[in-house]
Order: sequence, then structure tokens, then C-alpha cells
Amino acid sequence: MPTLDDILEHVGEFDRFQKQTFFVLCLLSAAFTPVYVGVVFFGFIPEHRCFSPGVAELSQRCGWSLEEQLNHTVPEWDGRGSSYNSRCRRYEADWNATGVSCTDPLGSLVGNGSTVPLAPCLDGWVYDSPGSSLVTEFDLVCEDSWKLDLFQSSVNAGFFIGSINIGYIADRFGRKFCLLTTIFANIVCGILLVFVPTYLWIVIIRFMQGLVSKGCWTAGYILVTEVVGPEYRRTVGILYQTAFSVGLLVFDAIAYAIPHWRWLQLTVTLPTCFFLLYYCRCLPESPRWLISQGKNDKAMKIVSDMAKKNQKKMPSHFEDIKFEEEDCGKQKPSLIDLVRTPQMRKNTLILMYNWFTSSVLYQGLIMHMGIAGGNMYLDFLYSALVEFPAAFIILVTIDRVGRRYPWAVSNLVAGAACLVTALIPEDIHWLKVITACIGRMGITMAFEMVCFVNTELYPTYIRNLGVMVCSSLCDVGGVIVPFIVYRLVEVWHDLPLIVFTVLGLIAGGLVLLLPETKGRVLPETVEDVENFHRQSAPKAKKIYLHVKTAEHD
Repeated sequence: MPTLDDILEHVGEFDRFQKQTFFVLCLLSAAFTPVYVGVVFFGFIPEHRCFSPGVAELSQRCGWSLEEQLNHTVPEWDGRGSSYNSRCRRYEADWNATGVSCTDPLGSLVGNGSTVPLAPCLDGWVYDSPGSSLVTEFDLVCEDSWKLDLFQSSVNAGFFIGSINIGYIADRFGRKFCLLTTIFANIVCGILLVFVPTYLWIVIIRFMQGLVSKGCWTAGYILVTEVVGPEYRRTVGILYQTAFSVGLLVFDAIAYAIPHWRWLQLTVTLPTCFFLLYYCRCLPESPRWLISQGKNDKAMKIVSDMAKKNQKKMPSHFEDIKFEEEDCGKQKPSLIDLVRTPQMRKNTLILMYNWFTSSVLYQGLIMHMGIAGGNMYLDFLYSALVEFPAAFIILVTIDRVGRRYPWAVSNLVAGAACLVTALIPEDIHWLKVITACIGRMGITMAFEMVCFVNTELYPTYIRNLGVMVCSSLCDVGGVIVPFIVYRLVEVWHDLPLIVFTVLGLIAGGLVLLLPETKGRVLPETVEDVENFHRQSAPKAKKIYLHVKTAEHD
């Protein structure tokens, strides 16, 4: 009985039909960028200081420059406002009082030799920024700075919960139905974020957006890999992820042009409306899913349309073919199977840790670069550009060198680059950016490789469950990483990089404990997995030399 892959060999494995589907779904992958890393621009933290009533009037009366005003009226001002007191405390002084000296205003208020008490910023803050963000609109600084962490954690919590439910919807009701419903829900959430007036509702809607957006991206990934032939599946999957990198560049350019977060949110949401209209009419359902549901006639109709658009003629003996559903009842997937045997247990724990580490380092480096103190837009651009050579290196090496060593090296490079970045002095910012970009390239490679290696280390009957469980640690990492970055920088600006170093180096070492999957048949049973590490790779040709030895009496 021929399979769908056999038919695709005749009607086109990656021809015009598949290329068109691939292109429009790559637009969806790129549109996922603002949801995943939007906190960099939606929640950018400008330089800030307490607003003190009367300071502006006093400065105007005394003819101070801005720097003189800050030196006289901001606690512990060092020219940059880098200390906690300069950002989160103000002098408890009445700047509107009569007789305030222009040369020594504090001394004239409290007397020479006296210490001026400090007070919280009861009247708000002054932000040195031409635009607006969540931080400037809701004053998410100082004692309320944790609320920015919660904003990003909420969307990752939505990823965690939604990926399980959306995966069920995609398997139960189809890839196209799942895609359309999640796109629509994502549009609604994106537009609501533009208009809701309170921080609490923003966090709630951001969580709801997380519930649907990652599932939307995943449904697109599944669909695009299910309409191409097996020879193109891995390449298409990697390029679909690379489209996300293109989205980073576009998002950076839009954010530079629109520095106001609500207008930016609206701008990145509206194009998705056009995607939805196009997908409703032109996007096909996955023929593989239709076959799995016993809807052979609908599947063959799509295959026939595929052949027509590809200008191929489907052989007549395929036209009335009936697919038989495989018997999947012999082995029921169970969570306990993931840790039941030693090799399965080792694979599961290492994969879970690597999913967690990839998420923490990838999102963490993006967030840390956003608060590094340089040009936010240029730094983001540089770090996004390195994702393209990362994808190229993967495509070149995985079928030549294998999976394990490039994967391990990418983690080790990411960890080492984070350490070097932390040790470089702040005044050599350009060098810190270069090493941070190297780390970003390394973790991008690791992130993309864990996606497909995960599928190669589990038997068929439990493969989807294994990927779902292991990748859920990616979302757990996403929930934690805002607190790692934004809280630890208050202790030492580069302390998060030290944490990333430890995580990355451990991940690289653990990858070396996994079996190599290059050139191996996918395992079908748990027994196959247990024997995986003992399977020898394809044997190289050997030359045997027969050596004649002298005989001694």
C-alpha cells in the first residue's frame, strides 16, 4: 500500500504548491516575534529620576543647565543616574521655599553640615525618553519594577498552558481550523492590548495572548512540514524558524520608527488580519491529518489540487487509492514511559534541561541586551543578524558532522561567550556587543537543534508526548527568565550572564551523553531506544593487512 510520501514523489515534494504554502506560513512565523520578544520594546526602561515639585521653576530662576540641575537636586548623581538612590529616591526638601540659594540649594534649606533626608518618589518620575513604554506609562520602576517581570512571565505562562490544549485541538479538529481560530484570538488580544487602560488587564490579556500564539506558531510549523516530502522536511522546518529571525529585523525597524508602545502594538497586529483573510480561502488542510481521520476523499482532493498547481500529472493508479489507518492501539503512550527505563530516563532529563536552558539563554540575552545601556535598536539588530549564519551552519553540519557535536559546541560557545561578555569592562561596549552576539548565535543553534533532535530520540508511539513534555520546560524557563535578568542586574549588571554561563556549559556537557542520531533509523519501541547508544554508526571501509611473522624454533 503506497503512502502519501510515495504520492508526493510524483506530484511534487517541494514545488509551486508547497512553496506558496511555505511562504505564507513563514509570514505567520515572523509575526510571532512581537509576542515572544516584544518586552524589549514594549517595556523598555529609560533613564529616570524622581519628579520633585519646584525643581523646574528653581532651575529656570537660577539659570542652571540640565546637568547642574541634576547635580543639585538628585541624590548621588554621578552623571549617569546609575545608583538606586538617584533613580528611586528624592531629597525631602521644599524647593518652592523662599530664599533657596542657587549655588548651594541644599545647604540653604537644611543648614551647613546637615544631612538631607531621602524620601520615596511620591510625585512620580521623570523619564529621559522621547517615546513611551509600559514602564513610563505605569511607572514600573523601583518598588514596582517586578511588574515588568510579571508582564513577560504572563505570556510564557500562557505558552505553557496553551501549547498542550492547542496541540489537542490541532490533532482533534485539524491544522487549518486550529490555525484560523488561534490567529483570530491572537488578533483580538493584540487589539485589546492597545486600548485597555489598566496594568492588571494588560497582564491578563497578555496571558490570554500567550495561550493561543505559541499554539498558532506550532500549528503552522506542523502544517508546513506535513505538506512537503520527507527529503525537504527538516530544511523547511529550519527555514520556518529562520522566518522568525526575519521577523526580528522587521520588528526592530518598526519599533525604531514607532517609539510609542500602544501604536507599536497596533502596527504589528494589523497585518495578521490580512493573513487570516488569505488563510481562510487559500490555505490547505494537511492531507496527512485528513488521512489519519479517515477522510481519504478530502485528502486526495488536496493532493489532486497540489498536482495541478505543480503542473504534474498524478499516476492513474493513485487516483482512487484508499489509505488504511495504522493500528496505533498496540502501545498506549504514558508519561511514565518517558522515565521507565535508564536510557529513556537519561534522554528525557537531558532534553528537558536543554529546552529550559535554550529558552533562558535565548530570551535572557535579548532582554539583557535591551538594558545594556547602548543603542537599543542597533544592539537588537546586531543580535538578530547572527541568527542567519546560525541556521546556515546547522543546515551544513547536521547531515555531515552529525547532531551531537554541533549541538554541544553551540551550548558551550553560548556559555563561554556569556562569561567573556561579563568580564569585558563597560567602557568597551562594542566588544561586549560582539561577544554577546556570538553567545546569541550559539544559543540560537542550540534552540533550533533541540527542536528536531527531540523527535529523533523517542519511539514513534510516544514521540509527540515526549516532545510536548520536554518542550514545556522551555515555557517554564520563559516564566523565570524575566526575574533572573531584571532582578539580578540590580545586584550587578552582568550577574545574569554568569548564570547563563553556568547553564550553557552544563547543557553542552550533558548533550555529549546523548546518542548520535545521524544516519540512524527512528526508534519504534522503548527497546530500540535502550539499544540506541549501542548501535554502531555506519561502518567505514577498512583495509586488513595480513602480516607474515617469522617462526622461531
